[in-house]
Formats: sequence, structure tokens, C-alpha cells
Amino acid sequence: MDKTAPIRKGTCILTEKPFVFALKSRYRQERCDFCFAEGKVLKCSNCSYVYYCNRLCQQEAWPVHKTECSHLRTIAPRTLPDAARILSRIILKLNNGGEYEKGYYTGKCYRRFSDLMTHFDELKLDEKRLEHIECLTSVLTQLLGQKLLPSPTELIHIYGKMLVNAFNILDQEMNSIGTGIYLGVSITDHNCTPNAVATFDGTTIFIRLIEDIPRLDWSKIFISYVDMLSTPDDRRTELQKNYFFLCDCMRCLDPIEATESNAAACPNSKCNEYLDLRRLIDACPKCNLPITNEYAERFHEVVEFTKMHLDKMKDIAYLDICKVLLKQQHNVLHPFNVWHLKTLESAFESAINVGKWDEAIEYGNELLPGFTKYSGKLNPLVGLIHMKMGKILLHRDQRKEALHNLNKASDIIKISHGKEHPLYQQHLIPLLIDAASSQ
Repeated sequence: MDKTAPIRKGTCILTEKPFVFALKSRYRQERCDFCFAEGKVLKCSNCSYVYYCNRLCQQEAWPVHKTECSHLRTIAPRTLPDAARILSRIILKLNNGGEYEKGYYTGKCYRRFSDLMTHFDELKLDEKRLEHIECLTSVLTQLLGQKLLPSPTELIHIYGKMLVNAFNILDQEMNSIGTGIYLGVSITDHNCTPNAVATFDGTTIFIRLIEDIPRLDWSKIFISYVDMLSTPDDRRTELQKNYFFLCDCMRCLDPIEATESNAAACPNSKCNEYLDLRRLIDACPKCNLPITNEYAERFHEVVEFTKMHLDKMKDIAYLDICKVLLKQQHNVLHPFNVWHLKTLESAFESAINVGKWDEAIEYGNELLPGFTKYSGKLNPLVGLIHMKMGKILLHRDQRKEALHNLNKASDIIKISHGKEHPLYQQHLIPLLIDAASSQ
């Protein structure tokens, strides 16, 4: 790629296989440990821990798995913590010459594992992280034995590199199914207004532009490390906790976004003003309706109630609980309050899971404006919501609306994933053909 030429959005500027990767333990009997494909899988007859979809994947995985197979057999029938699995693979790879492996991000520029940041000094002062390392050390000692284990100091360095540089490997619906370390891609920094996105096909990562850029300059290419459907304070807290920097981008310092993402609804249902109840206010600045202390207390109670239940539903959302939350939020949380939007997102997904199609359409239509506002028009998650909406509307024989949503999905996914990606070719194109066939 010409480093001096303009590059259009949708261009894949980097593709990379992982330095190491590991499937999340919750999926190990449902997905192939090598290609991450979902379906019928058969376990390794030696360790009885990992599963593969076919013999070819088992053969492809063997150069890596052979170093861990006998170790995994010794801990059966226990399940390894995900962090211990990826750490063990890093340790075993480094013990077998992995420190010389290069991950190229241009034709000549590359990174090795030794080039990754560790934040050693910060970790040494973080009691919770040190406790986690101590627990992992115990597990790794049982798994690998003391002889293969690096020194305590070196283990902290490896842990820090894993913590800061690991990517969640996502399936086609953007669910996290594994963890990967990508040496070349580690050059990419964070921004809350990213101009690139990371997507996956199996364990291969693709960095694609979602904005035109004048030339390839990795110091000016950014992805988002965190969920953009968050308040600025929550994003900054997460970035500080997990990546050891305090984001000072324009969005994080924007008082308007801070107000809107935390906003209460005006008690006057005809007024759409964003109310900032993090501070005391006497009246709505737009319609002058008085704001009582009781209303402010009610708002804070609903926010805390929502946070508590959404946290409990991190792994699986329940439609009945989402409905309770949405009822409590009505006329209390502003439609663009991120906690309301997170609830709508959970309600949308849970309605799909139980086949409540009309409710899913209603939640999806309510969700999309706010989700797009915070996540960005070309965020792949926005494309997926449009695609799911299109599929449901097609199922309900609302073909005009279905085609509208599927075209929106196409506009996003062909940029975020590319026209050759299986999500576009195998899933979206057939839906578009079906929706357009009777127009």
C-alpha cells in the first residue's frame, strides 16, 4: 500500500493472524478450539479438554496444542480460567522461540512481543491486579509446573502485556468468543471518535477505515477500545482501569455529551430538553417546569436500579426484567440517556431470543437513533441492528421496511467488514435478494 496516497473508507489497511489466541471456556464444547466455528465438535482424545470441528482443524492446531496437551490433561476435569489459558499459551510460545516472531503493520515496520507495553509500575501498585496475578500463578503452577513458569517479575510483565494488548475476538454478531494477541495491530491507539474498526473472520483480525484519510499514518489511525454506548465518565474510568491512561479526547471532555448521556427527561412530556440532575436545578431551562427534589431522587433511584439489573444480565438478558426497567424509566430517563439505551438493547436482543417479533421491532426502532448517536453511523454494531431488524421485518412480510433496514445494513457492513466477508456474502446478500424480489 502506498503510504503517501489518500485511502478511502472501507479499505482494509491491516490483516493479521494472532500471535496467540484462546477460545473462551464457556464455548469450548460448542465451538472449534482452532477456527472458532460453531457446531458439532469432537474432543481431543488425549487431553479431553479442547474440541475441534474436524480433523483438518485438529491438524492445523497441533503445532500449538502439542505443547499444552499433556498439561491440560493433568488439570481435568477442571476448567481453566480464561486468563490462565491465554497466559499459558503466551508462556509456552515464548519458551519455544516466540520472542522472535514479528507482526508487521507496514511492509517494513513490525512489532515483537517484547515491544508491547506492560505498565509494570502501575500494576505493582494495583492491589486487585496483584491478587489476580497471585491466583493465576497458582493455577499456572498446577498446569505447567514450576520449571516452565517465568519469574514473578517476568510474569507481571507478561500479564501486563496481555491485559493492555489483548483483543476480544468477536463472532459475526459481535459477541466476544475468545481472546487474541495481535502484534502488528497493537500499534493502533484508542480514540472515542475512531476512524477505523476491528472485525474478525474466525481468529483473523481486519482493521478497516470508516473515514477517508489522506495517507497511511499509524499515529493518526484509531479504533475504540471500549463500548461507545457509555457516558464519558464511564469510558474514562474503564480506559484508566484497563489501559492505564485517562482519555482527553474531545468527546470525553465535551460537557454536552456528558449531560445528554446522563440526562433525565423533563417531567413535561411535551418537552424534549435534556435535564442534568447531577447538579441541583430548580426548573427546566426550556419550558420552566419546576423540578422537585422528589423527582430528582426518583431519577437517581431509577438509574441505580437499572445499573444493578443490567449488571446481573451481562450474560443473558430477560425480557420481563427489561420491561420492568423500561416502565420505571418512562418519563424519567431521557430517550438518549445511555442507561435507557442499554436497556432497549437488552430488550431488543431478548425479544429476538424468545420470538417476540413485534416487540423486537418496537425496541429496535426506539434504540437505533440513540445507539447511532453514540456509536457512530458506520459502527458495525449499528449495521447488525439494521440487519436484524431487516430479517425480522422480512419474516413479518413488511418488505418495504425490511429492504430499507437491509440497505442501511449493507451501507455499513460493506465498509466495516468488506464485501468479501462471510457476514456480507452469506448472510446479508440473501436477505437483500429476498427483500428486493417482491418490490
